[in-house]
Amino acid sequence: MSLYQTVKEYVPQSVQRFTTPMQLWQPGVTPISSTTSVVSMSILYLVVILGGQEFMRNRPPVPSRYLKLPFFIHNVLLSLGSGLLLALILEEVLPFFWAHGAHDSICRQEVTTKRMMMFYIINYYFKYWELLDTVFLVLKKKNLMFLHVYHHMATAALCWSQIVGQTSLAWSIISLNLAVHVVMYGYYALTSVGIRCPWKKIITVMQITQFVLDLGICFWGTYNHYASTYYSKWLPYYRYCHGAPIAAWIGIGVLTSYLFLFLVFFRKTYNKPKTPSAKKAN
Repeated sequence: MSLYQTVKEYVPQSVQRFTTPMQLWQPGVTPISSTTSVVSMSILYLVVILGGQEFMRNRPPVPSRYLKLPFFIHNVLLSLGSGLLLALILEEVLPFFWAHGAHDSICRQEVTTKRMMMFYIINYYFKYWELLDTVFLVLKKKNLMFLHVYHHMATAALCWSQIVGQTSLAWSIISLNLAVHVVMYGYYALTSVGIRCPWKKIITVMQITQFVLDLGICFWGTYNHYASTYYSKWLPYYRYCHGAPIAAWIGIGVLTSYLFLFLVFFRKTYNKPKTPSAKKAN
């Protein structure tokens, strides 16, 4: 029995019926599928966190004893959920990959099966769940970096754009992201209960590596799309790559901004010049 069938057996029929509109992308029917709803969610996110910061301005941070367990559960579930979704996506796509090769597995429209589309939708909703990361920071009165707020807000919109644009290579970008999130949210879960983990720098390196690979895949697919469609007589190409060009350029633009911001973060965080006292200690 496949992993998908095993998981499905444990999902109650009532839940399966209730989530029917979320199992197949239907604009206007699937929750948060319209442009207006995506923009509204982004605005709501900003209102909640900025309003929350203002509310907490003259108040002490929420005591850790109240946040420790919810924060731990939040991160454990995101780590395990990311791992399970990654396994389900790979189970669906790997047979196609072995049969047709790397290019066709990220470029042929057939790779986006109905089941794969459902996984894309689940991943999309994960991005709204992950917005709770910021809520915890607000309650703890931690500084909110632009990178954190922008990354969380833009990623939900990015996932939406790729579903709408029907980009066949989306599974590869999603898989890399889920792999990083398994480690990242696992790290947050462990540190929240006092377990020291020397993974912070490694996670940032994983994120930067992810964006480099993402951009390589996006440029490959976009080039082959344009070259095969418009410039087949002038440019060499491998084979056509399916997807809306606007979705590809949105992906390239957002991922490039992520790469730049994470490189700046890495430089500021891990390449700080040592103080004289630190040098003396070394």
